[in-house]
Amino acid sequence: MSLDKATSKRQGRREQVRKQEQRGRLGTIGLIIAGALFIVFALIYPSIKPIVDIVTVPSAARPNVDRNSMGDPNAPIQIVEFSDFQCPYCEEFYTKTEPLLVQYYVSTGKVYFTYRSTGNWVSDNIARATNTTPKTESQDAALAAYCAADQGKFWEMHDALFANNKDVEDQGSFASRRLSAIAKSIALDVNVFQDCYDSGKHDQQVKQDLDDALTAKIDGTPYFVITYSVNGETKSRTIYGAQPFSTFQVELEAALNEINAR
Repeated sequence: MSLDKATSKRQGRREQVRKQEQRGRLGTIGLIIAGALFIVFALIYPSIKPIVDIVTVPSAARPNVDRNSMGDPNAPIQIVEFSDFQCPYCEEFYTKTEPLLVQYYVSTGKVYFTYRSTGNWVSDNIARATNTTPKTESQDAALAAYCAADQGKFWEMHDALFANNKDVEDQGSFASRRLSAIAKSIALDVNVFQDCYDSGKHDQQVKQDLDDALTAKIDGTPYFVITYSVNGETKSRTIYGAQPFSTFQVELEAALNEINAR
């Protein structure tokens, strides 16, 4: 082989190697760019994805509403419900049992009823069960309800949140943009609502809800604490779960009998 041919062959091999290295570098750069675009999309998409249709519902009539409470504050019995807007059993109580409680006990002055959140209860339980980082849709929905209370529409938001919970927890039913859309659907001043929500104005209230629920030995939602006084002694009863109206009726009539027997 002549010197010129040998030199030409070596140059050809070097050119092949150079082109392969160049293709490799371009491939690496392409992967980096694709990865960066994916991350950017993942961060931006939640703020631009279409909002699932908002369900509008007429809010149930409730007597003597005061933020997250209803009824006569001097009623002989108080019921505190610890609940979560992502909890299907809580929704079942709201649709099936609460209207009868309002009709027969709250409207008649026998019961003063208060709804309280349970912090991030459902979201935290899902995270523990799946060994994942907790999302915050439970506490975010609670914050939205308390911000609505600032505009005198806690119970309207309460009803709208349950109506717009899409069965699968932590899958966007109560994402920030959707909560704003729900607020708009009940005719809140959305700017005022958003300022309240974004500022975390009611963070401490939601945290206190959870602390008090744990103190009450909650073991699931919904959980009800019934308190009343007999001869100056405070007594309490508890009900766990979406029990039928008859279960509440038994407990409340027993408490009223104790009170009236003094």
